Amino acid sequence: MKIGVLAIQGDFIRHQAILTRLHIDNVPVKNSTDLNSCEGLIIPGGESTTFVKLLKAFHLFSSLKEFGSNKVVMGTCAGLITLAKKVPNLAHETLNLIDIEVERNAYGRQIDSFIDDVKLMINNDNAIFEGVFIRAPKIIKIGEGVKPLAYHHKNIVMAENEHILVSTFHPELTDDSRIHEYFLKKVKELQR
Repeated sequence: MKIGVLAIQGDFIRHQAILTRLHIDNVPVKNSTDLNSCEGLIIPGGESTTFVKLLKAFHLFSSLKEFGSNKVVMGTCAGLITLAKKVPNLAHETLNLIDIEVERNAYGRQIDSFIDDVKLMINNDNAIFEGVFIRAPKIIKIGEGVKPLAYHHKNIVMAENEHILVSTFHPELTDDSRIHEYFLKKVKELQR
């Protein structure tokens, strides 16, 4: 199994480090050829407006939209925004691969970033995960077919549909690989 990490902006190296630690073959994705060699993809955090502009400049936007319709994609923070259906304060088109409405920078500016416990509900378990929120978005609304997987207080901070897994926080900034392992499990299950 080969997993791609979108490498046009953001902290893609941290995601690759976790995949390497889990002994998963991984590749930085910078074009459609890289993308087509992968069974799954991670879109890291970064800046959502820049992501959309770069996806179009690198001719990856439509390829990634098609990829996410058939294969598993995980998006964290700005990656979540890029995958969302509706982002009211974003002037650019998104990939529209998961039916969620998202508010950008919902917790404030960079100085308002924080770390706090997240209630994680994956693998039939309720557990605590250290959530790193950096200029984090907020999931305002989820649509049909979207399942909440984690909460910070009463806010949904992680969700999924059949092919897409998103989180408002940065699991790659911890030593805890459970969310990446859950993503890899989704990839494997879709391959069956």
